[in-house]
Amino acid sequence: MKESSSQRVEQILQERNLKTEVIEFKELTRTAQEAATAIGCEIGRIAKTLIFKGKITGQPICIIASGLNRIDEKKVEQYIGEGIEKADAAYVLKETTFAIGGVAPIGFEFPIKPLIDEDLMGYKELWAAAGTPHAVFRLSPEDLLRITQGKIVHI
Repeated sequence: MKESSSQRVEQILQERNLKTEVIEFKELTRTAQEAATAIGCEIGRIAKTLIFKGKITGQPICIIASGLNRIDEKKVEQYIGEGIEKADAAYVLKETTFAIGGVAPIGFEFPIKPLIDEDLMGYKELWAAAGTPHAVFRLSPEDLLRITQGKIVHI
């Protein structure tokens, strides 16, 4: 039997010793606002995982941002030393194995560590997508940093 994306995320969380569970909602949680509404938390606590594509290398760029914030693409380009462009749904699925709206911050490998929005570090508790547009999991900012091996930046 093929495992679902949310079950795969839950397995990875267990392997990384994160004591949390994936919560599935009937409502959609594919946008930061939908997730915050379903969970009943403020939108800033949503750690949204966004995938961009390097304009030169074509490599995936992972950014984990607060649901409150928009990405300053020029700042990201300065951090990585390359121009970026929005990735389409097919590219995101191919590179992460997750559909847009359910991209978890874990479960895929990139040559570049994820860039993590410094604003997420100001919260005690965060929520992130768990592989589907209906699934999320709770974690601390410190756990996000630990399980992703990301780099905290101002984006």
